[in-house]
Amino acid sequence: MRKKPFKAESRKLLDMMIHSIYTHKEIFLRELISNASDAIDKLYYHSLSDGSVGFNRADYAITITPDKDARTLTVADNGCGMTADELESNLGVIARSGSLDFKKDAEPTEDISIIGQFGVGFYSAFMVSDRVEVRSRAFGNEEGNLWASDGVEGYTVEPCEMAEHGTVITMHIKENAEEESYDEFLDPYRLRSLVKRYSDYIRYPIRMEMESRRLKEGSENEYETVREWQTLNSMVPLWRKAKSEITKEEYDRFYSDKFFDYEAPARVIHTKTEGAVTYDALLFVPKRAPLDYYSREYEKGLQLYANGVLIMDKCADLLPDYFSFVKGLVDSADLSLNVSREMLQHDRQLQLIARNIEKKIRAELQKMLSDEREAYEDFFKQFGIQLKYGVYSDYGVHKDDLKDLLLFYSSKEKAQTTLAEYRARMPEGQEAIYYAAGETVEKIDMLPQVDAIREKGYEVLYLTDNVDEFALQVMAEYDGKRFANVCADAVDLATEEEKEALKKENEEQKALLDQIKEALGGAVNDVRFTHKLNRYPVCLTSEGALSVEMEKTLNAMPGAQGVKATTVLEISDTHPIAATLKGLAESDPDKVKKYAKLLYAQARLIGGLTVEDPAELSELICELMV
Repeated sequence: MRKKPFKAESRKLLDMMIHSIYTHKEIFLRELISNASDAIDKLYYHSLSDGSVGFNRADYAITITPDKDARTLTVADNGCGMTADELESNLGVIARSGSLDFKKDAEPTEDISIIGQFGVGFYSAFMVSDRVEVRSRAFGNEEGNLWASDGVEGYTVEPCEMAEHGTVITMHIKENAEEESYDEFLDPYRLRSLVKRYSDYIRYPIRMEMESRRLKEGSENEYETVREWQTLNSMVPLWRKAKSEITKEEYDRFYSDKFFDYEAPARVIHTKTEGAVTYDALLFVPKRAPLDYYSREYEKGLQLYANGVLIMDKCADLLPDYFSFVKGLVDSADLSLNVSREMLQHDRQLQLIARNIEKKIRAELQKMLSDEREAYEDFFKQFGIQLKYGVYSDYGVHKDDLKDLLLFYSSKEKAQTTLAEYRARMPEGQEAIYYAAGETVEKIDMLPQVDAIREKGYEVLYLTDNVDEFALQVMAEYDGKRFANVCADAVDLATEEEKEALKKENEEQKALLDQIKEALGGAVNDVRFTHKLNRYPVCLTSEGALSVEMEKTLNAMPGAQGVKATTVLEISDTHPIAATLKGLAESDPDKVKKYAKLLYAQARLIGGLTVEDPAELSELICELMV
């Protein structure tokens, strides 16, 4: 029989289809199963208008048969089948889709979900096989036809015997090459895993004959190996069931099986949206962060399905970075896929879904915070840093969306608090929301500036994560109250009279303060007396936007440029050390220099900083003791 050439532009086009469009060779099985599902759906559609079809869903299935000896893999269905002309037009013309034509002509119905659109999925079979044979008999016809091709050279079509209507695709699997192994596509267990991965929710059973062990009849401990047909797919997606029909145990089991987490999720978000874009979403908030969550290796994203067929394992565009901890999936028939169905076109539908999902996650977290405070605090311990990064990133674009989800330790409550709760407790006349940053709650609690603010009866938020202060600076204010770092010079709760008296003292003691500053050799920007400290003799205060804690954070980053905060050494004007320094200003300037270094080292230690020259500090202490 004469071989017919493909009716596309050239053999180069088919070569591109086979070698360039699909990223992963394993996709071919998804494509052929999707086509088989379409064929059965088409027959069902015809049954709606033709009573002679007699469609009974239980009678229809897709079968997969690997034959290692013959090196063939067969995918078969008992759907509508194709005539010789349809084989010519659907398989002989590259990039012509019979499914797409059918979708255009058919009336819309909930029970039909035609998957194929582009007419190239079938040709993915040539990625793994060097010859493909398609036997097909159209429903209502007495005779079948055989379409066969070795690839780019062309194809043949001839009559053949077939007992039933449907389509049988037989692929002659390629021999292993130096860098490619094709044996996996003849392995039943590998094929089963591919079905579970990509086609688990095809609405018709996908069956394959598998070996299994069972007890011999009449025996209590003797087993035998038998071959039996097994259904590989789940068929009905959990997310398409009504929430009232699903138990917590079913959600937990689905989450565990799908996302390999041994713990039940902290929150399940199950939603169906119809309108400008229609989709189902089943989302999970994990109880614990994965070990690689805060590393570069972690990949965010939701599984993306189109009519129950997996398109992408991790669609990053569906989740903002600050909600990257969410696991789950989205299933929609409205997505604009590219020709290989492996990637999405970046279009309006995808953006709409992403925005809706972001709002839904935020609302669920807010509800969790309001109704299940203890559970939310546990969640925040795991993922709170990510929410804070969300406030800080993109120049604070998302700060208003996330600010009410944040928690900080409160000096007054001795527990985590929201900004709204802090704001509600503020006494009349308090001008700012006060905070202090440090490595731990305990270390912050010992800061002289914090002690002074607490003595005034004000509450302080303790920031212990590196990103905290950056996030608050981006927010700038909350509900009309600015954020103020108690370790910055801008925080001064003294009366105007006290401020004036202190200003006068610093002017009078300028010579002493200059001596101390000179002794520190540029370590601080200025030295002054203060009345902010209670029992502490000294502290380090920052000037400007960059605090001491921010300096530590920035300099700990890879490629740090050695940024330096502008700091002031403040000495308590009521502490006995102040009188000692004043007395030594003229009588013993050398001792003033030694005291200056001791006080600076003390201020750094109190502030949770390292001492720059421990050996010098040790010598000074020993010298003064002797």
